[in-house]
Amino acid sequence: MILIVLSAVLLLVLGGCACVVWAARGGPRWTRGVARATLLAGELVRASGRSRGGANRGSSGDD
Repeated sequence: MILIVLSAVLLLVLGGCACVVWAARGGPRWTRGVARATLLAGELVRASGRSRGGANRGSSGDD
């Protein structure tokens, strides 16, 4: 079951990346919408990684 979910997520990511490239080359209007959503999702993932990783960077645990 987890393999199906991960495969679906991978397909969505690859499709979003393809739409970003296509929209950058002047694709149809719907690709610009998908590209905008993909870039926004990427920014949200990056921001969540920064907030989570920032708390752990201060201490290395090698006292």
